[in-house]
Amino acid sequence: RYQRRVRGCLKMHRLERTLDHLRMQRTRSPITSHVLDTTLGKPAQGVRVLLEVQAGSGWNTLAESSTNADGRVEGLLPLDYDIKVGVYKMTFFTAEYFKKLETRSFYPFVEIVFELNNVSQHYHIPLLLSPFGYSTYRGS
Repeated sequence: RYQRRVRGCLKMHRLERTLDHLRMQRTRSPITSHVLDTTLGKPAQGVRVLLEVQAGSGWNTLAESSTNADGRVEGLLPLDYDIKVGVYKMTFFTAEYFKKLETRSFYPFVEIVFELNNVSQHYHIPLLLSPFGYSTYRGS
């Protein structure tokens, strides 16, 4: 029994070292996004983005940022952030963006809920946006 416990502890230690190594190797946030305004045919700069993780029946805020001139949200989480398997939600505050453009829109915000099930992978959440529609997919 003792030997099984020792082997189990060694396996756990190796797993922790592997996860630490993966976190140290990151060159970007484990979760990123890109917003393109399909009506204008260019990146959507200045879209406020909120990232949350599901906690029971509610949500915990992890980060908030805005898209840059290239429409990207890159530094959303620190490179060494200990990402966990779970359900995440990105909220894009689209009404604010379209109001700055003096454009009427239908969706005041877009919520994209996704399941993160492999902490060693990068998760990219693109949003293709227009005043009266949007689309998303699992990016790379």
